[in-house]
Amino acid sequence: MTLDACPAPRALILAAGRGERMRPLTDHTPKPLLPVRGRPLMQWWVDALARGGVREIVVNTAWLGEQIESHFGPQRLLDGREQLSKNDWPAIRFSSEGRDFGRALETAGGIARALPQLAPGAQDVFWVLAGDIFAPDFRFDPAAAARFAASGRLAHLWLVPNPAHNPAGDFGIGADGLALNEAPAGSTTPAAGPPQGGWAPSGGSGPRAAGERGGSTTPAAGPPQGGWAPSGGSGPRAAGERGGMYTFSTVALYRRALFEPPWCDIAPGNPQGVAAPLAPLLRRAIAAGQVSAQIYAGAWTDVGTPERLAALQ
Repeated sequence: MTLDACPAPRALILAAGRGERMRPLTDHTPKPLLPVRGRPLMQWWVDALARGGVREIVVNTAWLGEQIESHFGPQRLLDGREQLSKNDWPAIRFSSEGRDFGRALETAGGIARALPQLAPGAQDVFWVLAGDIFAPDFRFDPAAAARFAASGRLAHLWLVPNPAHNPAGDFGIGADGLALNEAPAGSTTPAAGPPQGGWAPSGGSGPRAAGERGGSTTPAAGPPQGGWAPSGGSGPRAAGERGGMYTFSTVALYRRALFEPPWCDIAPGNPQGVAAPLAPLLRRAIAAGQVSAQIYAGAWTDVGTPERLAALQ
């Protein structure tokens, strides 16, 4: 099968979080439905996934999940279609953690819960992204997904230049394009961008603990985008341009095997409702050389506070 002939992967939008830092706005409205430039925050991702050829989307929900499921239900989506034909629009299904367990399951637990819908085949790959991230120019490149599927790796991460609230970053990138848990020897971490932070390992599935930053970056905040699988509007980086530590954007491609033994001991479908973070799982796979990464230097915001939301309008 050629790269172009590979079927489009499915996608999971993480939308189960309470949005504590966004209160009082999220007391009665789930964060994915807060408006950004005239449409719900999560709608930007749905539209981008559709443009990228994704035909099946799973959304995990918990806090006020019934509002998300109602808004993105079939009839509402039908009413909102303007640029894509009926055949091009993705089907959206829901993994209702709040209904099934009364709480969010965090990122790894939520992915495991949705796994039968996301990746029914043993070698299936899929997109995951947090519903509270705003990156309007990100492109879900089918060719990048096909290259990842052919690579045999367990994950591919999109990293962003570090915002000021996350100056240490989360992951590095080696000269071979593999993700690193520490900066490459002899490298320096890129200067921080505008105020606000970084990676939210909960992926929108619960309150962020200390160190789980949030915020914004802009194209001017760091080096050109690039890496192993060019996407989002830029070409490969030249040799030697990688270095330092970057912030995890929450956008990634994963292989089903990452959420199975020996990497993950949660049963597919997570019938017990185990809540588990993603970071420890990712770091083990990175240490084993099973995760690649690239830089995304487009506009990126973790919409974590009312002030950040207002700044986007």
